[in-house]
Amino acid sequence: MIEYRNLKVALLGAGSVGSQVARLLLEQADELAARSGASLELIGIAVRDVDGKRDVDLPRELYTTDAEALIVSADIVIELMGGIEPAKSYILQAINAGADVVTANKALLATHGPELFQAADQVGAQLNYEAAVAAAIPIIRPLRDSLAGDRINRILGIVNGSTNYMLDRMDRFGDTMEDAATIASELGYLEADPTLDVEGYDAAQKATILASLAFHTTVPVEAVHREGITTVTKAQVDSARAEGYVIKLLAIAERIVDAETGIEGLSARVYPALISREHPLAAVHGGNNAVFVEAENAGSLMFYGAGAGGKETASAVLGDVVSAARRHVAGGPGVGESTHADLPVLDIGKVSTRYQVTLEVDDQPGVLAAIAGVLSEGGVSVETVQQSIASSVASSDGTKSTATLVIGTHRALESSLAATVEQLAANDHVEAVVSVLRVEGAE
Repeated sequence: MIEYRNLKVALLGAGSVGSQVARLLLEQADELAARSGASLELIGIAVRDVDGKRDVDLPRELYTTDAEALIVSADIVIELMGGIEPAKSYILQAINAGADVVTANKALLATHGPELFQAADQVGAQLNYEAAVAAAIPIIRPLRDSLAGDRINRILGIVNGSTNYMLDRMDRFGDTMEDAATIASELGYLEADPTLDVEGYDAAQKATILASLAFHTTVPVEAVHREGITTVTKAQVDSARAEGYVIKLLAIAERIVDAETGIEGLSARVYPALISREHPLAAVHGGNNAVFVEAENAGSLMFYGAGAGGKETASAVLGDVVSAARRHVAGGPGVGESTHADLPVLDIGKVSTRYQVTLEVDDQPGVLAAIAGVLSEGGVSVETVQQSIASSVASSDGTKSTATLVIGTHRALESSLAATVEQLAANDHVEAVVSVLRVEGAE
């Protein structure tokens, strides 16, 4: 029998996720109480317009425009408004009032996380955010709790379902980037501002959160190297398929050692990359997300599932609510964030990676040797070279023949590889650098 007092829950926001959270709090009240050890009473939902259209039919008396009055009456505040303000101010108000907070606000955590965590620590409140990365997939709690005693070396994640849907359509159905974007937009996958997805901003925010957790270090979002998928072409996707690869937008966080100083640091970056079709991440289709964790003792772990959706995200939110309720019942302060490792965030130039470079070159004797010379001077070792059938192009001197070279490199410093690509582009025998893609997921 539940003997603990009712815990009052305030909800900020009633969009697709907020509406589902409210519905589940009402419909599954008895089950949630049994799991929490206390009844959870939804005391109100703060919205901008009480008469606005909702995804779920909820009692009208729950809606209010007075978020601040709702917050001061609550034991647990669920923030699902999104954006920076007024969400940040409301969360700080809730924490200072002694309430625990549950949020799915990745943008806010990526930019102001340390300030919010510090505020929670000072008053012994709990700030939970499982739904901020990969929606329904449980990844925050495993990193924060289950793997806290292990040493995580690397994380590879597909954490943006919109771009994964687009790249997957290009790979499996032969869509162009433009066609895939149109379909993704029609289905509601893309943000109102699609650049948040296709330029990698959303994935970079999530990379910040994952890297900070995995390596117990505050990682500013500005330190995450970011590239989007707008330059990925159908030709690249087709070529990758023929060579046994698939292109995915990856969020990567890993421990690395600065080769010059010997200092261990970390790298956090987002970019489209080739990954072998034999790698588990290659099988992540549609709008799904997956996070692949490489830990020193636990080995390789993959967390896979829906990366978006109202009900799916609500599942993660309610898991955090139950966790917060249990803390109230058990007593004691909230568990703070572990950010005491203070590893330096190293520039992407310090990363060791592999490239696949596609060149259009003059089809004449000695060209391959000249290209090999440029690579050698740059300290880049060639692993594979594929040459296509020559074609003819118009030039100022008439018509000349060209060939396509696809060069796969061995692992080298990113700075060396990038500088070598610049030298190749300036070489007289190179008509064009058609594409440059990194290769990830393999030693």
